[in-house]
Amino acid sequence: MAKQLDYSTIHEIFSRFQAAQAEPKGELDHTNAYTLVVAVALSAQATDVGVNKATAKLFQIADTPQKMLALGEEGVIAHIKTIGLYRNKARNVIKLSQMLVDEYGGEVPSSRAALVSLPGVGRKTANVVLNMWFGHPAQAVDTHIFRIGNRTGICPGKDVDAVERAIEDHVPVAFQHHAHHWLILHGRYVCKARKPMCSNCLIRDLCLFEDKNL
Repeated sequence: MAKQLDYSTIHEIFSRFQAAQAEPKGELDHTNAYTLVVAVALSAQATDVGVNKATAKLFQIADTPQKMLALGEEGVIAHIKTIGLYRNKARNVIKLSQMLVDEYGGEVPSSRAALVSLPGVGRKTANVVLNMWFGHPAQAVDTHIFRIGNRTGICPGKDVDAVERAIEDHVPVAFQHHAHHWLILHGRYVCKARKPMCSNCLIRDLCLFEDKNL
């Protein structure tokens, strides 16, 4: 695990991220809070591109819990069978839709505890929804952020919960809202797992990664 970078270095890193992309966006297509919950739940062990292809037609006909329930589990499967674990995911989509109708009036709740009570929704999914839809500075730590947090020293931690706390503790407040998006996109397109593109990295002079590919 890397050492923790100091405040001024982290501030400079996120200043550069912000200058390069002031308003980073998540890459999962959605039209409302409900379709965002479903899309993020479907994205587990799948790519955003794959999920977007599967949900393009699904969300045209089922963009509310009620419409999804009317479609039924087999109807959901017909749309998402190109995604890994599609049967289990379809089951969870129907279950969470029923729970939203029964317990939340068909609306997506805006508390983490309520969100993680939904079938197929874990802390990461809840944090994505809280951040992207409700504007809460929640940090959704995926494999990209976990890798970058430890590789660079921005937010090291032994597990995803520790990395989430490190972001909250060490990233200046002004950058908290977009922090996880900047880190995810950096990990997806620059600081890759096997072949990090260090020569094209805008924070290479600040990063603690010793095996830079320059």
